[in-house]
Amino acid sequence: MSGRSTFYVTTPIYYVNDVPHIGHAYTTLACDVLARFMRLDGRDVHFLTGTDEHGQKIETAAAAAGLAPQAYADKVSQSFRDLLGTMNYSPDNFIRTTEKRHYAACQALWEKLVAAGDIYLGKYAGWYSVRDETYFAEGETEVGPDKKRRAISTGAEVEWVEEPSYFFKLSAWSERLLALYEKNPRFIGPDSRRNEVMSFVRGGLQDLSVSRTSFSWGVPVPGDPKHIMYVWLDALTNYITECGYPDTGNPNWKYWPADLHMVGKDIIRFHCVFWPAFLMSAGLEPPKRVFAHGWWTIEGQRMSKSLGNGINPAELVNAYGLDPVRYFLLREVPFGNDGDFSRRALIGRLNADLANAYGNLCQRSLSIIAKSCGEQVPPKGAITDADTALLDRARRLLAIVRAELEEQSFHKALTSIWEVIADANRYVDAQAPWALAKTDPVRRDTVMWVLAETIRRVTLLVQPFMPDSTAKILDQLAIPADARTFAAFDRELESGTTLPKPQGVFPRFVEPAAAAD
Repeated sequence: MSGRSTFYVTTPIYYVNDVPHIGHAYTTLACDVLARFMRLDGRDVHFLTGTDEHGQKIETAAAAAGLAPQAYADKVSQSFRDLLGTMNYSPDNFIRTTEKRHYAACQALWEKLVAAGDIYLGKYAGWYSVRDETYFAEGETEVGPDKKRRAISTGAEVEWVEEPSYFFKLSAWSERLLALYEKNPRFIGPDSRRNEVMSFVRGGLQDLSVSRTSFSWGVPVPGDPKHIMYVWLDALTNYITECGYPDTGNPNWKYWPADLHMVGKDIIRFHCVFWPAFLMSAGLEPPKRVFAHGWWTIEGQRMSKSLGNGINPAELVNAYGLDPVRYFLLREVPFGNDGDFSRRALIGRLNADLANAYGNLCQRSLSIIAKSCGEQVPPKGAITDADTALLDRARRLLAIVRAELEEQSFHKALTSIWEVIADANRYVDAQAPWALAKTDPVRRDTVMWVLAETIRRVTLLVQPFMPDSTAKILDQLAIPADARTFAAFDRELESGTTLPKPQGVFPRFVEPAAAAD
């Protein structure tokens, strides 16, 4: 994406005030697919996720649970670590903001901001949302029908806070941030979010309160431990903690600046306004790109604790299978937009896209080869225009998918792949190899070689999305482990290679009630 041999991709670190739901799974899945794709494409990848464990909200939640903050954070953080196995994610590390190295990085960054003249001591008086861990201006709040003042943007209750506070001179950074956005038009994606952030900055920035004194669960301010660092200054620093900061001689420092921070749209200002200002103040490069995806609703309703409609990813995996869930989440909705999750839509994708299209193509092609071609990759004979058309579309896919994933257009990448799968299914019907077996077995063999080769190329590209299922298909094509990267994309199948007995990979999903009838 950046022309470098390294590729550093991060999820937001997840706040330990709730157990993982489909929204968390979605963000990390997108990063996992990118990390897997870049590894297959020869990049030196570092993929980071983790948990954000400090702040007043955690201190309060721990007390309500009768636990010390650290014990509470340990418990909930583990549920996010467990999600890695549930969804078959492949991070290189899982960071926690309660690690000693993270305290050291936060305090080192703070001292850099002080040295730059961007931190001063004052007094904060204003509205604060404990739930959002966010400060709100008077005009960003309103009194609701329940007589409680709430943040207009999130609906969270706010409280009036007056306390000594250190401030970061964010107001001095407006022009430099706008210059960053203008110079690097890909810094914020998608474009709708870029426009939103630029409008916010052009409207004028206020200095940011970056410390609290009313609670103690967090990183102490260097030299003034009565103050705890603002949770967002603490949390954002995790991205450079992982790279060894403040030790720029650390082997991991080669990964900074990050190629991509993946975030939800609700936290884009923290990542695109506060974070680059902190970094540039400290003399560090900002990340290359921040992409803010949309939210999922559930059967038409927004996920919320009060409605109790959050979906446990493990439940979905148990009901529908891991790879079908991974595929559905990135295929159903244009990445960056909001989308609605429905089980009916998931089952539709599973049966139409996976069982009927991809699974059927693999099963019937490999079954014909097993039955009629001696369980070997058949010989490649004379190539016709129809053969060339299909093979060329399959060959072009790697460049197409690379370009789509560079823009985080996961749905477009999958659409392009499935168009070739559809072409291959039409090719089978048009060539009718079962008929050629009687009239022209040499031509039959060529048709089956073309199909096997198309399946190979398609499957190599589907690997990041559905790693377990594609491994089974590549096994059935007898593709060795060292030929499953994109460096081998143009290494065609060798005729005569013995193939194992084919087995279906994507069975149709039948509702349990229907199956019982």
